[in-house]
Amino acid sequence: MNIPGTLYIVATPIGNLEDITFRAVRILKEVDLIAAEDTRHTRKLLTHFNISKPLTSYFDHNKHVKGDAILGKLREGLSVALVSDAGTPCVSDPGYQLVRDAVAAGITVIPVPGASAVITALAAAGLPSDCFTFEGFLPNRQNKRREKLSALKAEGRVIIFYESPNRLAATLNDISAILGERELVVARELTKLYEEFVRGNTSDVIARLADRQIRGEVVILVAPADPKDSVSVEGAEGISVALERYLFTEGLSLRDAVRRASIEMNLPRGEVYAEALRINGNSSDMARLADAKNKQLENINKKST
Repeated sequence: MNIPGTLYIVATPIGNLEDITFRAVRILKEVDLIAAEDTRHTRKLLTHFNISKPLTSYFDHNKHVKGDAILGKLREGLSVALVSDAGTPCVSDPGYQLVRDAVAAGITVIPVPGASAVITALAAAGLPSDCFTFEGFLPNRQNKRREKLSALKAEGRVIIFYESPNRLAATLNDISAILGERELVVARELTKLYEEFVRGNTSDVIARLADRQIRGEVVILVAPADPKDSVSVEGAEGISVALERYLFTEGLSLRDAVRRASIEMNLPRGEVYAEALRINGNSSDMARLADAKNKQLENINKKST
């Protein structure tokens, strides 16, 4: 009977190759197989440190097939190192599935800590670091992204996101629209030659990054909500405040306004919908809603001409 091998979760540099640990280099030299998010990217790292080991790919679209194959190797007694393109595996990548399956199979999993973009950005951001929440990447679609931000509006901890450079401007605008003026830090190209931290209020950061071609992966850090601003008005009055903002200020449909308000206030949709019907039954409120819709149509017509 074979004694199962060991799965090592090995952190690699997020930019500067000097940030790899002595232990990580040793483990990568000793294991029988290295499972990498992108084998071409990892091969450059291995070449730099004169490491010659078999490589296999393991990423989101092949994780089920490759995961079974890797578990097979571990059951045979081979040792495997899991690495991502940069930083600590299993943070916003599919590696956690392999770890979970290995644990379920009774295979030893050993972390080899090192660089992490989340902690690196937080350490130098200048924001409260005693507690924080990491939310990974926000949704690509604006409506889903705004829903997610609405759910975090009253968050009392620093909020950290990953973002791609091509979506940064849209995401910052949504943060401004949903979370308002907050202390904000945008960190990019961490540990690399052009490392940059852009700090300031939301509007300041947006202005400083406007018309710039942003390169490299980005970390966004948002200061906690002010406690006095995050205290919700209780009961139907609080629901009305949220609904009126979505219906009259943002001009959303009744259905979308109910969905957004229920997420923001963590209330059942039925309860929010009942208050929405009451608002819509009020003639003065209906007039305000009609005005908002007319303004939306005017703006659309102006853009199309």
